[in-house]
Amino acid sequence: MGFSDPQSLSGKRILLVVGGGVAAYKALELVRRLRERGAGVRAVLTAAAARFVTPLSFASLSGERVYEDLFSLTDEQEMGHIRLSREADLVVVAPATAHLLARMAQGLADDLATTLLLATDKRTLLAPAMNLRMWLHPATQRNVATLRGDGALFVGPDEGEMACGEFGPGRMAEPLAIIAAIEAALRENTLLPLPFAAQGPLAGRHLAGRHVLVTSGPTREPIDPARYLSNRSSGKQGHAIAAAAARAGARVTLVSGPVEIADPPGVATRHVETAQQMLAAVEAALPADIFIGAAAVADWRVEPSADKIKKGASRAPPTLVLRENPDILASIAQRREGRPALVVGFAAETRDVLAHAQEKLARKGCDLIVANDVGAAAGVFGADSNEVHLVSRAGVQSWPRLDKSEVAARLLAYLFEKLAAGQTRRDGDAVMETP
Repeated sequence: MGFSDPQSLSGKRILLVVGGGVAAYKALELVRRLRERGAGVRAVLTAAAARFVTPLSFASLSGERVYEDLFSLTDEQEMGHIRLSREADLVVVAPATAHLLARMAQGLADDLATTLLLATDKRTLLAPAMNLRMWLHPATQRNVATLRGDGALFVGPDEGEMACGEFGPGRMAEPLAIIAAIEAALRENTLLPLPFAAQGPLAGRHLAGRHVLVTSGPTREPIDPARYLSNRSSGKQGHAIAAAAARAGARVTLVSGPVEIADPPGVATRHVETAQQMLAAVEAALPADIFIGAAAVADWRVEPSADKIKKGASRAPPTLVLRENPDILASIAQRREGRPALVVGFAAETRDVLAHAQEKLARKGCDLIVANDVGAAAGVFGADSNEVHLVSRAGVQSWPRLDKSEVAARLLAYLFEKLAAGQTRRDGDAVMETP
């Protein structure tokens, strides 16, 4: 991994929240590295963090006073928690323990750290650190999904040996990796207008009264009771889009294939397995103002065997007869009655991304294709970030690699602008203006 020049963060102000875990010692190295790059650092320690590392150590490395107490009379006469939360360019939580993540996800404000995290108007970057079973526990994963949906950024955790002697995911990212994530976050605007995840035209819940229908995740086409055809889609992007639409005030229906992430809050989720089931659920959810087909629908299915297909020395490999699955995107885009005002498809490609996306746009009859490279080198499947191109009949708009929640927020803002401007027509040849 490459890292930036020594003054890459000159003039930037970082508010560092240190949670109570063994990895807190790494936060001292993080402060030193930030100061090397010209950043100003203010540290806030939870009560548990102060048991692992001393406030004096952070004060010595940062050159700033360290904050611990919500009820310091001097600070609170000046509304210290508000001032601290607003003066930073970015808030970093390292280590972000399971307990701290849970309190953040629930919006609790019972100490200085959680109060300023709730009061901040800046993006928050979280570096989780905990035992592998704590990290993989469904409760923690639900909290992480909630925080991602709220716009939080994550770096790590890494996989490795734990202080407890176990091995697996849960180690806090190394300080230089956190530095790289901080630099990436600061290349974008970190100010969060109200509501937090709604930027530009989405501020003020401007999708209120609209119905947004989203598909997400893979489909599974059974071969026999034990096997199926599927793909690598994690559903993270589609779920992020559904969550962003809900935060913008829309009524949201999410039709999800089998995924390992939590249902977004405030969203009506329909769980399906196969492409045929997904199409039926989508049609049942119509009418909608916007349809976003983010699911990776299997192109083919087989007639499944009622019994498990057995392998034996005298048996030849079975022949699977493939049948084409229904084309959900085309069927919605080409409806003559009840067609959504905007129909958006996704194109996951491994080469000639834009050419394939433009061909798909014409063939399917939708208004927009969100195209991305899913080749092995791109590292998109299962990742938390994505680099997309918006392909319409009038042109292409390419975005840099962004957190999937940020892609979702920007996409919903873009679609709202088109919807508000009335730049579609429903005569079977929908058109979108230049992005």
